[in-house]
Amino acid sequence: MTRRVRIVIIGAGMAGIAAAHTFRQAGFTDFTVVEKGSDVGGVWHWNRYPGLTCDVPSQIYQFGFAPNPAWSHLWATGPDIQRYHREIVDRFGLAAHLRLNTEITAARYQDGSWLLTTSGGDTMTADFVVCATGVLHHPFIPDIPGMDRFAGPVVHTARWDPDIQTSGKRVAVIGTGSTGVQVVSALQPEAAAVLHFARSPQWILWAPMWLRQPRALTTALRRWPALHAFTFDRLQWMSNILADVVTTPSWRRRAVQAYARLSLRAQIRDPHLRATLTPDYQPLCKRQVVSGSYYRAITRPNALLVSDPITEMTPTGVRTADGAHHEVDVVVLATGFHAHNYMRPMSIVGRDGITLDEAWVKGPRAYRMTAIPGFPNLFTVLGPNSPTGSIPLQYSAETTARYIVAWLTRFRDGEITEVEVTEEATEEFNAAVADAIGPTVWNTGCNSWYLTEAGTIDLWPFDRATLTRMLAEPDPGHYRVS
Repeated sequence: MTRRVRIVIIGAGMAGIAAAHTFRQAGFTDFTVVEKGSDVGGVWHWNRYPGLTCDVPSQIYQFGFAPNPAWSHLWATGPDIQRYHREIVDRFGLAAHLRLNTEITAARYQDGSWLLTTSGGDTMTADFVVCATGVLHHPFIPDIPGMDRFAGPVVHTARWDPDIQTSGKRVAVIGTGSTGVQVVSALQPEAAAVLHFARSPQWILWAPMWLRQPRALTTALRRWPALHAFTFDRLQWMSNILADVVTTPSWRRRAVQAYARLSLRAQIRDPHLRATLTPDYQPLCKRQVVSGSYYRAITRPNALLVSDPITEMTPTGVRTADGAHHEVDVVVLATGFHAHNYMRPMSIVGRDGITLDEAWVKGPRAYRMTAIPGFPNLFTVLGPNSPTGSIPLQYSAETTARYIVAWLTRFRDGEITEVEVTEEATEEFNAAVADAIGPTVWNTGCNSWYLTEAGTIDLWPFDRATLTRMLAEPDPGHYRVS
């Protein structure tokens, strides 16, 4: 005799959509996807800044169950990707399971089930909770003295205000990651001036990200789905090469690093500017920035690179450590996210009253990206260690969701009522991660958002085959079941 399985998925971004579709395909239909935003898409819903573009080619950046033959560009724009996620939700019948504009503030495990509370005071009960809250969704706001005194608008790229006027204005952009590079490139042509405050420069790989997807390619992929499937599989296979680049010191890594240096040398002729734009760490150590327009934009007469640290903001501008005062009208914070918060600031209480903050006092940790000791019947999709520079996140999310289905099935069939990963299995996995991180390029001496407060590197240091093997099916010996 089978049992009803009540599931709550927190988050309707990429991870939440992958989980919802996978569960539905496996016959689990009593699930609710709770999303605090007004639409699906996660990072592609919240981020709407000018120039927003995926730094992964479009034909890689898609779900295996929903290949898209008709991307507008070879590197998709943010609006394109958000529409893609919305279309998937509608096409696969997931909209009926959505609760938008609903934020989960607390979840407590008691008497064999989870009680969840929303910001509006409503409650929900679930047998299983799946946290698909993502990585890049809590904006990091730098503590700059005087920011509250600045007379003009200050906006974070993850909370872009479409009413802000930047054309003909003097715009300060603070931050040097992909977002900062994209914003500078997008705003420079129309702004009176763009000042890029970049205390720590980034290596930038040149790529023609403005190219539209050829109509002939779109037609061919639509007409011959087998060709589309083959193309998708080949591009996915390339993740094996990318994994080798970042995880193993090899000729491939040296080749990519040489290309990063060439991209800078070939486009920046001025020796002083080139020196200012040259990082003091190895290419690929940080999340790699890809752009075909930034170096051109920063050399324009209305653009200025400012490498001195910011000391304060005044009512009319930004002051730097060299004493210079830069008059600006608008300040754009491209300062990234609290990348290791995951489910926080939700209050999550597991077995015997243990809180997530207590479990993660030394930093976020999980077993194989998806289970946390002390929290029965709770799983994460794209949880700790899931960010990667080599394996498509869609593949990770879909593989993790299928792994969770194995436990949902055993619960439905009456074999178990509770499942919790052991501390020993979690320690063993995290020790393996720490060992594997050693030879990776991320461990070559840079300060990146990959680093946790405890100094560990929160990434997946293995290849795709290892991910597939580890998440093929649960190892009963690694779990406590009842």
